[in-house]
Amino acid sequence: MQRLIPNLLAAALACSSFYAMAAADLVLVNGKVYTAEPGQALMQAVAIKDGKILQVGSDAQINALADASTQRIDLAGKVLMPGMIDTHSHPVFAGAATLGANLEDEVKPVPELEQWILEQVKEGRGRAGDVISIAGVSSAYWEQNQALAKVFNQGRWADQPLVLGGIDGHTGWANNAMLKRLNIDAAAVKAMSEKDRGYVGHAADFTPNGNFSEAGWDRVRSQIPAASKDFMLKAAREAVRINNQYGVTAWMDAASNAGSDDSLFDFKATAQSYGVLPLYRELAENGELSAHVAALLLTNSRSTPADLEVLDTVKKAFEGVPNLSFPGIKIFVDGVLEYPGQTAAMLAPYKNSSKRGELLIDPAHFGELVVAAEKRDWIVHMHAVGDRAVQESLNGVAYARKLDSTPRGHSITHLQVVDPKDFPRFKQLGVIASMQLLWATGENYTVELVKPYISASAYSHQYPAHSLLQAGATIAGASDWPVSSPNPWNAIAQAITRKGPLGVLNAKESIDRQAMFQAYTLNAAKTLRLEQQIGSLAPGKQADLIVLDRDVFSVDNDALFETKVLKTFFAGKQVYAPAS
Repeated sequence: MQRLIPNLLAAALACSSFYAMAAADLVLVNGKVYTAEPGQALMQAVAIKDGKILQVGSDAQINALADASTQRIDLAGKVLMPGMIDTHSHPVFAGAATLGANLEDEVKPVPELEQWILEQVKEGRGRAGDVISIAGVSSAYWEQNQALAKVFNQGRWADQPLVLGGIDGHTGWANNAMLKRLNIDAAAVKAMSEKDRGYVGHAADFTPNGNFSEAGWDRVRSQIPAASKDFMLKAAREAVRINNQYGVTAWMDAASNAGSDDSLFDFKATAQSYGVLPLYRELAENGELSAHVAALLLTNSRSTPADLEVLDTVKKAFEGVPNLSFPGIKIFVDGVLEYPGQTAAMLAPYKNSSKRGELLIDPAHFGELVVAAEKRDWIVHMHAVGDRAVQESLNGVAYARKLDSTPRGHSITHLQVVDPKDFPRFKQLGVIASMQLLWATGENYTVELVKPYISASAYSHQYPAHSLLQAGATIAGASDWPVSSPNPWNAIAQAITRKGPLGVLNAKESIDRQAMFQAYTLNAAKTLRLEQQIGSLAPGKQADLIVLDRDVFSVDNDALFETKVLKTFFAGKQVYAPAS
């Protein structure tokens, strides 16, 4: 046995040397190569073999790994970097919204909105059974419910159910024809519990005005006829295509086991809660899943440790699917900050209602759920918008750290408002900040629908990226697509400028492009628990990489915003190039 061990070691070293010496399948040379490896300078070239990075180095070093069979790409000075990674997205439903009638957050005068909807329906978009369903609707419309009612509750709309789905995924509006189908009238609203009534917009006499949020919105959404499997598979393909187009080669699906007719905010998982997972499996089996999908399993905000067993059953049903992994669970801790929803849990009450939003978890027992997840080697990914929700999320992780000091890579996403006292806790507890910094802009959502209703102190801490970074937090990039664009280049530039149509939002919270490049590469890979496989260009990692149309290290911020991807590679194979 003593002789065998050295012999095995020598054989292993020989195989390793042979792999290193073997000719590359593909070399990309004469470029500016950003590896995302900490402290590593820009390189010139990359060699790829069997879908993995063989070596990164100078042109001379990489050319030495090529032979007559090697494919060669001259980058001609272009920037090459790892594929982008999105740490919070809903791509399949975003793909469906893209294929349907999607307002994409545009605010039109209500009469123009009616004409646009009629045109969409005429062109074959927007119908779900006999319901007309419009996606991507701006929250700015919810203040105009009287104007919506004046147009969409009479004439051609008197008997035509219509639903406007908010782009935030938490709110929406339904006309009287849809309310009738739902059996929601003044008597029904009056009979609701105070909590449920808070999710249904209504007048003083309890007459519903069409506005819904959170569980109330779930009630409306669940009655929209579901799309066919063929349509949803087409949506999944579209999701992959669009992400690859923007250079995104991995993402965290933030509610993979939830279907279109499931209640998201009062979700009760079963062993058959497969959501979009069968679609990912079919794409993978067809060789069409050119991205890593880290599938989070949504669980009820007040789940007990025992409730995780059913999620494990779902996970096991999809183990072994290529490019599909299951890092952990997703929890809604609160809702949204914008008026009139105001379901984000705040430390100080909203000025107009004297309420503090809705804390969906039970803070007395949430830590126990975090511990239970850790025992299964799962992370917890927490939706927290308000400062109170963020604080209670951190408290849950702190409870777990008292029992075991080892950080597990849990993450909190959105982080619209964070109390300064909690900035250092992210580093202390090893919690990753998954941020949608495309939202860090002076616009209707952050100014008109927030500023009048919260304290000046809370307003000054919207999307506090710089403060978190300065306190040592790991920042990871995210889109929350379809709430906003999946284009990481828009978000990277926005994180720097924070400017918008209504001014600059908290300029002191700007962070630099180097931090954002890391946020969408290695830091994001850590959030997905895939940092050993992807996230940087290092030997042995999968060859997911992109070639860009401009020098993102030197162009101004406006030009950075408009960055285009020229080529996307997944496992060493080109999966996107713009049509010539």
